[in-house]
Amino acid sequence: MPYKHNEPRRHKIPKAKYKVENWREYNRALRQRGSLTVWISPDALAMWTPAQTGRRGRPPAYSDLAIETGIMLRLAMGRPWRQTEGLLRSIVKLLGLDLPVPDYTTLARRSARLSRTTALKTPTGPVDVVIDSTGLKISGTGEWQHEKHGGRPRRSWRRLHLAIDPDSGDILAAELTTTDDGDASQVGPLLDQIAGPVRAVLADGAYDGEPVYHAIAERHADAAVIIPPRSTAVLSDTATTAPTQRDQHIQLLAEKGRIGWQTATGYGKRALGETAFSRYKTVIGRSLRARTLSAQKVEAHIACAVINRMTSLGMPVSEKAA
Repeated sequence: MPYKHNEPRRHKIPKAKYKVENWREYNRALRQRGSLTVWISPDALAMWTPAQTGRRGRPPAYSDLAIETGIMLRLAMGRPWRQTEGLLRSIVKLLGLDLPVPDYTTLARRSARLSRTTALKTPTGPVDVVIDSTGLKISGTGEWQHEKHGGRPRRSWRRLHLAIDPDSGDILAAELTTTDDGDASQVGPLLDQIAGPVRAVLADGAYDGEPVYHAIAERHADAAVIIPPRSTAVLSDTATTAPTQRDQHIQLLAEKGRIGWQTATGYGKRALGETAFSRYKTVIGRSLRARTLSAQKVEAHIACAVINRMTSLGMPVSEKAA
């Protein structure tokens, strides 16, 4: 990695400066992110109450879209459930609509049962995909309590795995797992959520291994796999007759070195995945609000939909100034 390669002389390297070329449009998009009209759309109001199915029993008073709208408001505005209910009631009152508003217990209870089958974003053509993961804290005893009272530490974390389009910044797929699930095991489930051809898959060295290459080849046979091999990586038995993509990376690393390999393969795009995680933690937060794993999965999925809606309003176009 470049930051590791230049670590001994980092203090001598001036920090790069960038200038936002479309500041007027981007500034307008940032203001628009707080507009309630972005989150309360006419489609959501039209489908607020579910249609009658004719089945026995009392039908639900609120559609899944109404519950999802409440969750999106909660995450976008950073409010607890009670304040979210109050926000929804005030919006319905200001609009002069005669719509039932779910109470906070209904929002919390039904949030764990929402379907996550809807794609986060459907690409319009072949895309490059950056796959990475990060940790999100969950409720429970924190570092301060452990430091003050001692005891056995408890790993209160979840792993958020994302597949990101580096060109647009859109989150194409998301999976939330416990810390027991490795990063490489989620490559297949993430790619299964992407409806469309994948041109290349980029990931860091933690994903290096034959299982990841096989998972990508099974779903997108022509996709380029750009993953840096480990320092102990060796060529396969068929490297001389039919070299695999991993063999080609190992040979290219031996010829051009780490920095030359990154330039030749376009590995620098992977850094845009870190930008997406930074955007998620800045807008949504570094922790999960839900208590159960099923509700946390729904929360993370809808949070990614919130990020996609915000980025669709406008993104900065930066040029290196110095």
